[in-house]
Amino acid sequence: MNTLALYKLIANMEKLDLKQLIVTAPMNIKYLTGRMIYPGERLVALKVDSDGSCRLIANRLFAQQPLPGAELIEYDDTDDTGKLLASVCDSGEVGVDKDMHARFLLPLMEANHEIVPRLGSLAIDRTRMVKTDREIELMRKSSLTNDRALEATVGKIKRGMSETELADIYRKEGETLNAQGESFDSLICFGSNAAEPHHETGIDRLKDDQAVILDVGLMVEGYCSDMTRTVFFGKPDDEFIKVYDTVKRANAAGRAAVRPGVPLKDVDYAARRVIEEAGYGRYFIHRTGHSIGTEVHEYPDVSATSVEICEKGMTFSVEPGIYLPGKFGVRIEDLVVVSDDGCETLNSLDRELRTI
Repeated sequence: MNTLALYKLIANMEKLDLKQLIVTAPMNIKYLTGRMIYPGERLVALKVDSDGSCRLIANRLFAQQPLPGAELIEYDDTDDTGKLLASVCDSGEVGVDKDMHARFLLPLMEANHEIVPRLGSLAIDRTRMVKTDREIELMRKSSLTNDRALEATVGKIKRGMSETELADIYRKEGETLNAQGESFDSLICFGSNAAEPHHETGIDRLKDDQAVILDVGLMVEGYCSDMTRTVFFGKPDDEFIKVYDTVKRANAAGRAAVRPGVPLKDVDYAARRVIEEAGYGRYFIHRTGHSIGTEVHEYPDVSATSVEICEKGMTFSVEPGIYLPGKFGVRIEDLVVVSDDGCETLNSLDRELRTI
């Protein structure tokens, strides 16, 4: 067991007045135990009590070795997992994470009608929210690798290539730099496709005078990177230059707002205000950012509805954008880590308008 993580988890459980918690998300279990178990359709669960006792419940097919600090409970396909879970739970409130499937939760409730499930995800989410020094160092390494891969990719942009071909170039650059794969499927957008924030990389080919959005990330030693740069193939017109400058200033304003004690919603507002004052408010159609670590999207997000406050060690994206339907889009994204009196930007790739 990760003793520090367990200590933090129990403290967060106490803040939520939870005496017991069932964790089922494989990445959460890995964070607490150091073991990645891919259960498929079967149950894997870590039961944590506020006194520090832990039980790992896994199908015998996964052939788990004893886990220091936790009791290993194995079961067969013929066993009733609802009754098994109920046997390790006390009656009353039981915290469950947001990833627990109904096919496991409902049988648990049927096995013991005195069990009252409560959403307990905040306990584990807040445990993972603030990164350790080692995690931050790995985030730096992942982002540096991503910077290098993207810089090499931009240098190979050519007329007539498809979005998919450019994505393949990026993936190969990551492999050359010893990344363990992409942290998400690359979002490569040409021309009017760039006006779709989550455009699916496709077969469209690059033409003269088109915007190119590259939203990419790599996995390095188990930690994700995520960055977006927008370049222009050809000669940009005045409207594109204005939009690009607005997004660049919004990105800078969002990062400048980050420091301990600042609500994440204020970071969102700092970036959004720049775009609104430039007259493009209705074209900024997503949140300003998301947290990141061993998964590319973690809790909390950077939005107008976020309830969390910046703490030293939190890592998240600042990625404002403007999207003009049928024309183009611009997004500039960087990862930051909250420091003692501000933030460290993990990406160093230039943000000035680049034309090819």
